[in-house]
Amino acid sequence: MPEKFSPPDQEGGRGPQLRIEPLAALHLDQVIAIEQASFSQPWRRQLFEAEIVFPKALCLAALLSPGHILVGYLIMWVVVDEAQIQNIAVHPAFRGLGVGRSLLERGLGQARERGATWASLEVRPSNLAARRLYASLGFVEQGRRPRYYQPEGEDALLLNLRLDYRQPA
Repeated sequence: MPEKFSPPDQEGGRGPQLRIEPLAALHLDQVIAIEQASFSQPWRRQLFEAEIVFPKALCLAALLSPGHILVGYLIMWVVVDEAQIQNIAVHPAFRGLGVGRSLLERGLGQARERGATWASLEVRPSNLAARRLYASLGFVEQGRRPRYYQPEGEDALLLNLRLDYRQPA
């Protein structure tokens, strides 16, 4: 188990520091490794390359310092008033330590700054850890996409979060 780290941007903490910053091309080798360890149908590198230059995309990296080790990432689109979470993953060795929460809080705060009033995402019903995280942030189930995840044929739960009445993260 990795040692505990200080929350993002907290100075003077003991142990490694977690920093959230824009995802860049130099992070992509680490992104691909986490993606392949996290998903049965991982995104290809070209898709990440397109996302980091897409104007409507908000792409964040969670880095441990010292060393700038990428431990998680978030890809979100902000289109008009909606923040659509496209992809989020945390390295398996760093799950359960608040990395995903830090990424989402920062991303949702930045989406609010861009004018988003609500956020949406799809999640597997079997992904209980992610579902607990989303619920703790206020996401609520709004529907289901049958057989969304292939090749397994697992449904996707559709979750939404109103952003217009919450304080920025």
